[in-house]
Amino acid sequence: GGLILCLIIFYDLFQSVVLPRPAVNKFALVRFVLRRIWVGWRWLGNRMSSISRRETWLAAFGPVGVLTMFGLWGLALVLGYSLLIDGLRDQIHPPPANFGTSLYFSATTLVPLSYGDLVPIGEGARFVIFAESATGVILAALAITLLFSLYGSFQAREESVVTLDAIAGAPPSGVQLLENAAEHGMHEELVSTFDEWRKWAAMVLESHLAYPILLFFRSSHDNEAWLNSFGAVMDAATLVMSTVDDKSEGSARLMAKVGNHLVEDLAWYFNYRRFDDPIVERSEFDQARERLGKAGYRCHGSEDAWKEFARLRSRYASPLNQLAQQLSIIPAQWIGDRTYLPHLERGRGRRRRREK
Repeated sequence: GGLILCLIIFYDLFQSVVLPRPAVNKFALVRFVLRRIWVGWRWLGNRMSSISRRETWLAAFGPVGVLTMFGLWGLALVLGYSLLIDGLRDQIHPPPANFGTSLYFSATTLVPLSYGDLVPIGEGARFVIFAESATGVILAALAITLLFSLYGSFQAREESVVTLDAIAGAPPSGVQLLENAAEHGMHEELVSTFDEWRKWAAMVLESHLAYPILLFFRSSHDNEAWLNSFGAVMDAATLVMSTVDDKSEGSARLMAKVGNHLVEDLAWYFNYRRFDDPIVERSEFDQARERLGKAGYRCHGSEDAWKEFARLRSRYASPLNQLAQQLSIIPAQWIGDRTYLPHLERGRGRRRRREK
């Protein structure tokens, strides 16, 4: 039993930390546990009356999740090795009096904090103790390596999110991104934005599917969320491809292609179903088209533009909204689902009662 448990944890460590490519739809024990913990964590956060407290609580899950991962791996390895040690108690001096003593010996070996009160004297016990000591060193090295990798990927992701505020607003909007580009004569900036976010989508595709805990690391600035920023750029690209004539259409198509790849793989990882629904209402689209016309764009016919916009946006809208809801991200224009914010209604009800 101890050997089987250790092998399961070694496999889980390999899948979760060592494997250098996205492990889509491959079972990983700790990831499974963390996703179940997130359900309760999110439930508590969504019932907090203060938005600030709610965001602080939800933002803590990412770092706490990393510590929890290694804590679970460490505890499971201690238990696995203690079962092996308990089966070899006659090769240890003095022999462990009970399983609790074997558990203590295993824990002090993995950390390591051995005090020399228990000594392996048989070949089998010596091999197990040596293997556990080596495992402890490897686990610590993997933890340090993973932390550097996670925070490097997090910073690379957030750099583009922060810079997008200047042109797309906070919270970001695809319509506002196009408006600002036209009104301030920044068509080259629009092309570079699409090119930058195409590379951003490829980076997130590799890093966040290889290490899904990154999905739970929230943006650190007010009115910002990496998923909202990505959705805003996708919406801007979709509007360029369907609704307006602009020289940035080529870059928009490339960005949308990589962005849709990211959305498809995220939907695959979370087992989301894709619905052929642009989510956006026709009236919202007409308002956006009118704004873009006033900003200086030459717009396509309303009916044809809407059909193409709805077709293109249906490719990513549903999975993106499902992910926004699962991560409890505050909605932006056209992105996210407000049904996960019941505390807003309760807060309004309390204020109305106080006013009476």
